[in-house]
Amino acid sequence: MSFDLVVWAMDRTADQDAVRAANARCFSGDHPQRAADPRVVAFYDAVTSYYPDRGPRASEAGSPWASAPLHAEADHIHMRLDENCADVVLEMIEKYAAQFHLDLLDLQDGSVYRAF
Repeated sequence: MSFDLVVWAMDRTADQDAVRAANARCFSGDHPQRAADPRVVAFYDAVTSYYPDRGPRASEAGSPWASAPLHAEADHIHMRLDENCADVVLEMIEKYAAQFHLDLLDLQDGSVYRAF
């Protein structure tokens, strides 16, 4: 089993429904053709510096990723996590989502967290 979290670079005025709608567009294959949002790039670099999603370390024991590489787009990163990933990984994801002003969408129940 696995579970999915997605960080979204949304406008600060976007509500939870806007985040869910953006995710639905992604799921249907609709991705914006634009330069990557610097917040998404910074989040990706920070998270993968601890837990690489490419190369041999991505599949090592202890990797939190149930699927790698991560789905990275200009405005979001979708992370499929192993059900046994350590709480410290989730805390790190939450920390960097807040630090880089990203919305965090939990796909299991549709909850959106805005920690900034």
